[in-house]
Amino acid sequence: MYDIIIIGGGPAGLTAALYALRAEKSVVVIEKLGLGGQIALSSEVENFPGTMKMSGAEFAANLAAQVENLGGRIEYEEVVEIIDGNPKTVVTDLDRYEGRSIIIATGVKNRRLGAEGEEELIGKGVSFCAVCDGSFYKNKTVAVIGGGNTAVEDAIYLSDIAEKVYIVHRRDTFRAENRLVRALAERKNVELVLDSTVEKFVNEGGLKGIDVLNAKSGEKRHIALDGAFVAVGQIPQCEIFRDIIILDEGGYVSAGENCRTNVEGIFVAGDCRNKTVRQLTTAVGDGSVAALAAIDYLGN
Repeated sequence: MYDIIIIGGGPAGLTAALYALRAEKSVVVIEKLGLGGQIALSSEVENFPGTMKMSGAEFAANLAAQVENLGGRIEYEEVVEIIDGNPKTVVTDLDRYEGRSIIIATGVKNRRLGAEGEEELIGKGVSFCAVCDGSFYKNKTVAVIGGGNTAVEDAIYLSDIAEKVYIVHRRDTFRAENRLVRALAERKNVELVLDSTVEKFVNEGGLKGIDVLNAKSGEKRHIALDGAFVAVGQIPQCEIFRDIIILDEGGYVSAGENCRTNVEGIFVAGDCRNKTVRQLTTAVGDGSVAALAAIDYLGN
């Protein structure tokens, strides 16, 4: 039996493991894909305090090494069920784990467009986070794909960095708030590409541009780019827990800054928690808070 079972091996889950292990708790981290979560897809990380530039994969590998050096166990399995009780049980596709507490750190998956070349270019010109990667495109040409608040906010943010910003949206009006649309209209280096969808991300040893199709006119257009930011939403990876913990209408775990869920002994950390800011720093912050909350729960 473990003191803490952590579901998810991204920055939040691994940070939680690190804090728990330093408190001499027995820990297992269960990850279904690869360590690092979304940050592992980033070609460069420059905004984490106290560290110089490194790749997201390097950041994840360093954090995982810290956990393993402290005796943490990492298993690559897919969690299919949580059974509340004393002890609690986590059922995977390969095994069952019993623990006194659980931290859910399953993160989110960025919604893909499904266009040709998209997957191959993630981290090589295609990004999902303007705040994370925007600085790499200073005085360059970029595009934002999407029409909601995030897409418009990203375009406004990038317009202060890049020389030229295209915003590609499949409709003729934005879903974003009117105040954001008005602010976007004031940016002279932003060009709207409406009624249009991305058919292809052009890969020539890295992103070189996008091919778009106008749904009304049928016109095809190639736009040369240095970077593209896909902002069509995120999918929290929490649905399998709906029967045991409360999720909000967007599918995120309902929990405050204390990272406590509605079930005693089950905590949440990282991007799968309902919150406003989802960044590397907030993920590791959640990980430490959730671990300390779990340690306190175990002590009581």
